[in-house]
Amino acid sequence: MSHGLFITLEGSEGSGKSTQIAYIKSYLESKGRKVICVREPGGTPIAEDIRKILKTPRSDDNLCDTAELLLMYAARAQLVNTLIKPNLEKGIDVICDRHDLSTIAYQGGGRGMNMDDINACRKVVLGDFRPNLTILIDIDPVVGMNRAQKRGALDRFEQSKMDFFVRVRNTYLEYAKEHPNEVKVVSGEQALEKVSSDIKILLDELHV
Repeated sequence: MSHGLFITLEGSEGSGKSTQIAYIKSYLESKGRKVICVREPGGTPIAEDIRKILKTPRSDDNLCDTAELLLMYAARAQLVNTLIKPNLEKGIDVICDRHDLSTIAYQGGGRGMNMDDINACRKVVLGDFRPNLTILIDIDPVVGMNRAQKRGALDRFEQSKMDFFVRVRNTYLEYAKEHPNEVKVVSGEQALEKVSSDIKILLDELHV
């Protein structure tokens, strides 16, 4: 049995990841592949509980950056080890809404945390485990947050100031520039159909 593909989508708030994840799932299934979709943080009952802690705004106890980082990796460890890897080994493709690059962008770039600390957590949780393809849907943070605000109440991350999202975007793009074989950038400010067609080209390069 062939190994499943692990495809991750990255991007700032309002970049349109959810729409493209649905497209990728449909496209892969049209090729006769079995596909599941998961999200980070979350994806399993335990990881979803951690997600609530990370995403819920609260006034009685601010989550410190170190706790945020460790909770992110705790949720990731649970998802990768109990869901992603077992399905890949069964030949099932896994599409993940956010993965480790989000931590580099949000905790590293946005929060300004030490990358040595992030890399130490990554080594413990992931080792050499990497996606087959990471698609970064790039969007101007102002455009993205305008979209996010139209969806409803903002979560703890979405309530951050604009300079936070600018740092996140810049970190995403810098990482993609330094790792062109690992991360492929698609403009999220195009028409949805054009975003999907750009992604289709990337999928076809995987020879699915």
